[in-house]
Amino acid sequence: MARIPVRGNSHRVRDVDYYINEWGDPKDPLIVFLHGWGDTGATFQFVVDALAGRWHVIAPDWRGFGRTQSRALGYWFPDYLADLDVLLSKYSPSAPVRLVGHSMGGNIAGLYAGSMPERVRAFVNVEGFGLPDTRPEEAPARYREWLQRSREVPGFTRFGSMEALSRHIAGRSPGVSAARARFVAEAWAFDGPDGPTLRADPAHKLPNAVLYRRAEAEACWRKVTAPVLLVAGADSHVLEAVGGRPDDGVLRLPFPDSRTRIIEGSGHMVHFEAPEALAGAIEDFLLPDP
Repeated sequence: MARIPVRGNSHRVRDVDYYINEWGDPKDPLIVFLHGWGDTGATFQFVVDALAGRWHVIAPDWRGFGRTQSRALGYWFPDYLADLDVLLSKYSPSAPVRLVGHSMGGNIAGLYAGSMPERVRAFVNVEGFGLPDTRPEEAPARYREWLQRSREVPGFTRFGSMEALSRHIAGRSPGVSAARARFVAEAWAFDGPDGPTLRADPAHKLPNAVLYRRAEAEACWRKVTAPVLLVAGADSHVLEAVGGRPDDGVLRLPFPDSRTRIIEGSGHMVHFEAPEALAGAIEDFLLPDP
């Protein structure tokens, strides 16, 4: 099914063995893809296959997701930023990089690009537009929830077969073909005697003890010096968090230099619902190289 073969590499990053999905010739220009919550780097395969140009693409599995095995009592955004910083130092120690982040990966990349602007050459933000703001008075209830739920870490939903998991994926992303849903299922889980087991640490299901403060995220976005492409699926629920689909097609987020691309016929999982359109949007933005 894959047009461009993937190969796996591993790097020790801050006491975690990071698994890296890698495509193309390392001599070609580098693009770093960053996946979202519950996903893996492998599901960018469809986008990589649709790229017209010659690129060296890497897509790490974040700690505790995919094949980057990690068992932790909690996962914190500063760790993701530090992990990304180390990975970029390995693959592009001096030159700034092109980042493509989806959902959680887009949020991480946005914080990183504002904190370390000299390390980012261009940024494609796919549905990583932050979360609804919180209020300080919500803190006691959030800490209580975190304490109570931490006593017994919840498990992920179990599926009886890969076919059932594939149907679940297709049900949540109607634009995905049966073949692509099966590919995603096999990237997300391994098949065992009791059915598929998701490649994810259940501790990811715990709530974050610290409230999300949107003003802090936006402060980072304002410090981004790289050009930014904001990509949204036309049918995505994420658009509601930024005020719904704009009438003029422009997402107004406080990145100093940004443009918008709305992908028709796609929900949140743009990279496997409409990978050809996403690949085209990425290359239109990167070529000529901004």
